[in-house]
Amino acid sequence: MGREGAVARLVALDLRGELTTDHARLVAEALGVSLRTVWSWVAVARREGRLSARRPARVRTTVDLRARLAVWGGNVAAVHRELAAEAAAAGEPDSVPSLRTLQRAVRQDLSAGERAGLKGGEGARRRFDVYGKRPPAHRNACWEGDHKRVPVRVELDGTAVCPWVTWFVDVATKVIVGVAVTPHQPARDAVLAALRAGISRAGPYGPFGGLPVVVRVDRGKEFLCRAVTRALGAFAVPVDDLPAYTPYRKGTVEALNGALEEMLLVSLPGYTRRARPAGAHQSDPVDALMPFADFVKVLLDWVAWWNTEHRPAGLKDNGTPRQAWEADPTPLEDVPEEQLAFFALEDDGRVRKIGTNGVTWRRRAYIAPWMVGRVGTRVRLRYLPHYDGEIEVFDATDPARHLGKAYLAQTATLEQRRALSSVREKKARALKADLKAAEKLRRTRYTATTTPDAPRPRRTLTGRQAQQEITRARVTDLAARALPDLIPPRDPPPGWARPRLSGARQGVQAQQAPASPTPDDINGPGPDSEERGEDDQHPGSQGPSAGRA
Repeated sequence: MGREGAVARLVALDLRGELTTDHARLVAEALGVSLRTVWSWVAVARREGRLSARRPARVRTTVDLRARLAVWGGNVAAVHRELAAEAAAAGEPDSVPSLRTLQRAVRQDLSAGERAGLKGGEGARRRFDVYGKRPPAHRNACWEGDHKRVPVRVELDGTAVCPWVTWFVDVATKVIVGVAVTPHQPARDAVLAALRAGISRAGPYGPFGGLPVVVRVDRGKEFLCRAVTRALGAFAVPVDDLPAYTPYRKGTVEALNGALEEMLLVSLPGYTRRARPAGAHQSDPVDALMPFADFVKVLLDWVAWWNTEHRPAGLKDNGTPRQAWEADPTPLEDVPEEQLAFFALEDDGRVRKIGTNGVTWRRRAYIAPWMVGRVGTRVRLRYLPHYDGEIEVFDATDPARHLGKAYLAQTATLEQRRALSSVREKKARALKADLKAAEKLRRTRYTATTTPDAPRPRRTLTGRQAQQEITRARVTDLAARALPDLIPPRDPPPGWARPRLSGARQGVQAQQAPASPTPDDINGPGPDSEERGEDDQHPGSQGPSAGRA
């Protein structure tokens, strides 16, 4: 209890006539003030009815001031200069508080997180937030999944790529249950492969796994696609899609992403975030990078070390994830391997026949040794998303009966694929150069200026150059349009009847006849001139000689 509550009690005693010096002395000893101060508080309450100290008027942070702070990125000094300039222009320079007063008001009215948000955005504001922890749960109560772009350049077919890791971690025991690695940005096939590795408890994925109660992911389109929700929905496992830009709501897998980079990736060759000396900007050559297959092996070895040897904080008795998993008595729900064999496969729903060239899918032939003697058999196909190197073939009459795998009949060699990739990259670079050149022509650049004058264009253009470019553009535009009325009609056949023209009309046409020689004057009469000579001289006709009068 402070001054306000103590003074309220003393005023109540005073109104009843029971206030004594002993009461005031007790309040003074409890609050650590003198007896005289207590009697002064009582006097102020009697006179003004005020129980607490008078708070001096101060500057408040208004909505307009917050908007100005957002414009200037939280810079109070810049806002003060702007307010002072506006007040001076309005003839009221004394209406603006001092800079120190404005800074004090911002510190008092805005929290540290709000000030950081005005300066650095939402990410900076979140650093000052307080987050709670979810209550402890049992194993397989919840899995969290995420993608991580690995900041390590590895070699794949002679080029440098940065792989992506897709994995799922058990929240209760921090066991990494499933991992999938792709040399590019992952799609739904990577999510399905990681889920398949997490659910299966057979080698080499066990002993961790089973069906989770719920899978928690962010709003990535790969996690929420129809194939993933259908695959998990077949086992009655819901997918909890968290709101966007809320990494703290799946903190277990986010912490795992950070641990991977700090504990493994920084030591690998090709790490892109390694500290380098000043002036050293060139990356490692492709020949010095780790092959993609070796990187996958190193990553899987680290996952095994994490599950069996590492002791992350927060586990019971400071044990390993495997010890926490084995100590949990919660029963596991296993899925038979024959049901998981085709967990990540999709079915287009069409029925096909095995022909002499095998099975045709997407206009390409797939063959396998088991197809010998089965020409004419009706089958259905299942395939891995975004992979067409092989397919799984099932009996159309009994979809649960698996006939076997089928492989692409004609597969390009490694040299052909490398040459094709080189051609594609060359075309992409050429297009990029053309677009950059077009952007330079489209955009007018100006010189830098230190005065409030209009800037001058960097490239000086003469009038002759401008007229030439305008003329070229006009000619190109006319050629591109090619309107039908710009093409003169051909002469009618000789057997057609021609309209009769009046005498005045004939005179006008004779005066407007072209003075330049006609094709007949240059090349001589055509082969059919004699045949149509009589027809061209009938009354009202305009023969070849009429146009040359």
